[in-house]
Amino acid sequence: MAHDKRPLSPDLQIYRPQLTSVLSISHRVTGITLSVGTLLLIFWLLAAAAGPQAYSIVQSFMHSWLGLLLMLGWTFSFFFHLCNGIRHLVWDAGYGFELRTIYASGWTVVAASMALTVAAWFSSFVVIG
Repeated sequence: MAHDKRPLSPDLQIYRPQLTSVLSISHRVTGITLSVGTLLLIFWLLAAAAGPQAYSIVQSFMHSWLGLLLMLGWTFSFFFHLCNGIRHLVWDAGYGFELRTIYASGWTVVAASMALTVAAWFSSFVVIG
């Protein structure tokens, strides 16, 4: 019997990405991003507790382009993970498994995540800025 050089089970190299698979992978990635971003939050809190000089250094980094980019990514990750988590709770209750509903809720998660991120950043610049 000849052995083919094919994988034994389907993987990402065989199937074309679909919304459901992209959102599933994104949910895992945003979970990791939230964990790493929380370390940045802890660093900021420790700097605040250490005194004005340490806090000033961290604040200058947070207001740099890299700090703002990291915070934007963390904010989007937070809202994406939240919205997709709510979607999973609805699924856990046994609803929303029709193909049309799965795609509608998937695009709703993406749109709501973007809208909430924009709203959070807009309100932070209006209130704080």
